[in-house]
Amino acid sequence: MVDVSAAVQYFDLNIEEVLEHWPVPFAIREIIANALDEYAITGTPDPAIVKLGDAVWEISDYGRGVRYQHLTQNENAEKRGHPGVIGQFGMGLKDALAVFHRRGIGVRIQSRYGDITTTMRPKDGFPDIVTLHAAVSPPSDPRRVGTTVILRGVADSDIEAAKHYFLRYSGDTVLEDCEYGQVLARQDKKAPGNIYVKGLLVAQEENFLFSYNITSLTKKLRQALNRERSNVGRSAYTDRIKSILIASRSAEVAGALADGLGGYETGRIHDELNWLDVALHACQVLATHEKVVFVTAFDLHYGGPQVDYARDEGYRLVVVPDNIAEKLGGLADFEGKPLVDLDQYRQNWNESFSFTFVDPSAFSAAEHDVFELTGPVIAAAGLDLSRIRVKSIHISETMRLNDSGGQVVGVYEPENQRVVIRRDQLRTAVAYCGTLLHELTHAASGATDGTLQFEEALTTQLGVLAVATLKNRVAQY
Repeated sequence: MVDVSAAVQYFDLNIEEVLEHWPVPFAIREIIANALDEYAITGTPDPAIVKLGDAVWEISDYGRGVRYQHLTQNENAEKRGHPGVIGQFGMGLKDALAVFHRRGIGVRIQSRYGDITTTMRPKDGFPDIVTLHAAVSPPSDPRRVGTTVILRGVADSDIEAAKHYFLRYSGDTVLEDCEYGQVLARQDKKAPGNIYVKGLLVAQEENFLFSYNITSLTKKLRQALNRERSNVGRSAYTDRIKSILIASRSAEVAGALADGLGGYETGRIHDELNWLDVALHACQVLATHEKVVFVTAFDLHYGGPQVDYARDEGYRLVVVPDNIAEKLGGLADFEGKPLVDLDQYRQNWNESFSFTFVDPSAFSAAEHDVFELTGPVIAAAGLDLSRIRVKSIHISETMRLNDSGGQVVGVYEPENQRVVIRRDQLRTAVAYCGTLLHELTHAASGATDGTLQFEEALTTQLGVLAVATLKNRVAQY
């Protein structure tokens, strides 16, 4: 061991009375940050935070050991360029020593290069100015590995409060990692979301869905990191959080965001989902991992049978606000498939649709009686099926979806020269005959629903039927 009574050298820290608003946990935070930085740079074992006795704590790392030169305040290029390092400047240790002295906390820093404590002394050459000095003495253990900081007079609560500033000790779990940072699960849903920069807490957000650790800093964020490294304004980190979310690809993150989209209906929405590009990205990721149909609140209530069909087919209905729904039409998931809203669902249904034809032998007696009206109705309407390109009339259990999402009751297929009517129309003669005449009028006129040409053809057909039905009375006119 070295005789510690040897001459002590004094290193002027050029600090009088500053940082009066810093609490003790801020200063402990800086000591822990330095230990974690050394761990990250050197790859040595984890730092240790150990209680030695009543109000006595020891914080140790196993790196290269602190030197008195580290007490100068200048930018550290090594730290600035390392992705896992929290600190950027040499101010942290000096600030911590100033706070410990001001708060009456005893501090001793030990490494193989020397032991350091603090004291107030006149400045060299200026005896009327008293500043804080580092008292540097020979090492008490020249074989010491790393750096040990012993603090006397600190409360256990101060240590716990200091550890709270670090992601490493928070218990927050990483949901997804990307080049810009990490999305973190909030441990306590009632507590605010935490915003970390390189593992150090800089802000909290009451209405965030997740917590975040930003590892790639923008110039704006770097400039916003003040000496306290806390209460950083949202504008400084918003762009990076957007980047983290848009780079995410996991169903765990996107699913939680998509679940949150439903909050638009009630007005309770997490702040991340007010960013349109983030909400759209969440829809893309979710569609990549799950079978989903995106609907608006209006669709959900008034979307008709196709909403039930989608559920029956195993689709998850995700409610999105109108401004997002308007943007989904041109988007695809990350496998290149279009996102599915109700319009796309109907298109997909119709493109993959196939009839389930029913053989007349399977009709009930009542259905058979109604179906037998086919010939008389055609005759009464004065139609020649060969002239209007209809070769057959079929009954199907299933039918394509119409624009309102329900199954159409009948269809004329000119390419197949056939009329297909949904089976439930056979429940009544009125329903079946009306649908049959409607489709035959399409065949005869070549016109589609909703056109003036079709309305005129249907009106003419009604007149023909009226005359056929009332022929004895009409004959006199």
